Amino acid sequence: MTKLLGLQPSRRSVLGGLAASAAMTGLATRFAQAQSSAPIKLGFQLHRTGIGAAYGRWYERTAMAALEVVNAGGGINGRPVEILFEDDGTDPARGAQAIDKLVSQDGCELVFGPLFSHVVVGSAPRAGELKVPYLVCSEGHHVASGILNRWTLQPGITDVKSQVLAMAPWVSDTLGKKVTMIYPDYAFGYDHRDNFVPAMAAAGGEVVAQIAIPPTETSFTRYFPQIPRDTDVIYHVMVGPAVLTFVKELGEFYGSGARPEIFGFIDSLEAVDMASPGLEFLEGTHFWEGDCRYLQADATEHTKAYRAAVGIDDNGASITDSKEVATVAHMFSVWETLFVIKAAMETVDYQGPADRQALVEAVEAMTIMAESAEHPQGDKVFNGKTHQVFGHQNISKVEGGRMNRVYRTEIALGDYPDEVDYTTMSF
Repeated sequence: MTKLLGLQPSRRSVLGGLAASAAMTGLATRFAQAQSSAPIKLGFQLHRTGIGAAYGRWYERTAMAALEVVNAGGGINGRPVEILFEDDGTDPARGAQAIDKLVSQDGCELVFGPLFSHVVVGSAPRAGELKVPYLVCSEGHHVASGILNRWTLQPGITDVKSQVLAMAPWVSDTLGKKVTMIYPDYAFGYDHRDNFVPAMAAAGGEVVAQIAIPPTETSFTRYFPQIPRDTDVIYHVMVGPAVLTFVKELGEFYGSGARPEIFGFIDSLEAVDMASPGLEFLEGTHFWEGDCRYLQADATEHTKAYRAAVGIDDNGASITDSKEVATVAHMFSVWETLFVIKAAMETVDYQGPADRQALVEAVEAMTIMAESAEHPQGDKVFNGKTHQVFGHQNISKVEGGRMNRVYRTEIALGDYPDEVDYTTMSF
């Protein structure tokens, strides 16, 4: 432009321009360096209060233990990592608000961690609107069912449908053919109802009664007369603060007389000491466990290292307070999800929000997750189309006041046809 105007820049102006340019270049370099060394902020949607508080307490501890390992190993892409926690009160509306705060106010790159199904279902649409990766640690079938969005993934724990498909044949062959289900009257309970009923039928059994109980219920005695007399097995999967009351009242209902076999999801007694008064009734009953609460005789070194890192003893209780029992069957999903996040971020050389879509695509491309320090619960297979991981399930028997694993499923037993292909959806 100056040449066209017939003007020639002076030496002083040229030097000044070069100095300014150098200064800007230096500023840009320093900014880039600052960006590359700035902490990566990850948001954690935490059930700190509400009916999921017992889980939230241990989900938070597990996240912090995994974070310590990640940062000790150099962080992610050479940057330290921070986790910011936001309480959702185990409430769907507050869940969406928690995502908003973590992303819009706190500047988090993604959100992970929620467990309770109704909270996930109520929160996922907001993550989709914000176009932020949402990695849940829930085990509900809502992700793989296709009702959510491409931003929502479950790479750290198997879903209920896979769990019950894998275990129904064992229940039918070992415990009995006629089953009465007792489950919470909301999304998580419906996952069990909708998937265990056909799974038992395929295994040669039958669900003879379904008893749905409101999650706010505090006493259960009035429900037990609904159990048919010809029931072989009671299948229970209660959750919430009244679970101890549920088991005690079930024991009082049957007393010392004959009773059906009992198969429960450990959700009914997560964070509850098996030595609690009134639980003697559970001796000889069976439970599903995603990860075993009690250290098993054949535990791997990866399992032992993970348990030491999160601070639990051989009985699955806090090493600082033996009465504080951990939610071992579920909380491994937090540990494994953080390492999935780390692997995906490193795959795409994650730098910021512009790489969020690439991060989701990197997780979708994952397949085999071998048992390791990052995946201590065991081998897993991730299905990028359904955004769901598949793994081993454990059935444990209460013997002498502890739970000993008696059966471990093969991953293939929990496989089922895809119900969605998220990779064909737009972001």
